[in-house]
Amino acid sequence: MAEYVILFAGPMGAGKTTAIRSLSEIEVVSTEAVNSDRSAVDKPTTTVALDYGEIDLDPDKVRLYGVPGQARFDFMWEILRERAMGLIVLVNADAPEPERHVHEQLAAFAELASRGGVVVGVTRYDVQRTDIGDRIVATARAVLPDRVTPVFAVDARDQEQMRTLLLSLIADIETRQALAEAGA
Repeated sequence: MAEYVILFAGPMGAGKTTAIRSLSEIEVVSTEAVNSDRSAVDKPTTTVALDYGEIDLDPDKVRLYGVPGQARFDFMWEILRERAMGLIVLVNADAPEPERHVHEQLAAFAELASRGGVVVGVTRYDVQRTDIGDRIVATARAVLPDRVTPVFAVDARDQEQMRTLLLSLIADIETRQALAEAGA
């Protein structure tokens, strides 16, 4: 049995809490507070410490941690990334410059990306605007040039889509572990 610790990162409003709620098989522990910056993202609450959920992928257990999306809570990022094995970056395609958010998140978690798995999920993605997907893929390549970073269009509310994203990440983690053990 393996245990995976996975971080969900991204800017406020990207869907991190929603994604964890759609995946978790336990009641999600959430530290939501009133959003005092409604001009940045118009939503009533925001995560201030973490979200936590779990899912069993028989025989493995996956612990899901959502980090706050606002930089003023970045002290939590450091605490949570120590045990993390993988990173799911979520970004809202409707936000101004979603590729900037991808760049910021991948750069902030570069150490985790160098030793663990990484995938990007693009929420609120309109298939008619393929330029956003292309720009996000190019940004991920620029920030992490030594690896292929899968990018998925996802609905954070959809359990199956989020499960596909999670399974892709776990496959990346397992591949990296096997290569490390083989000395490659």
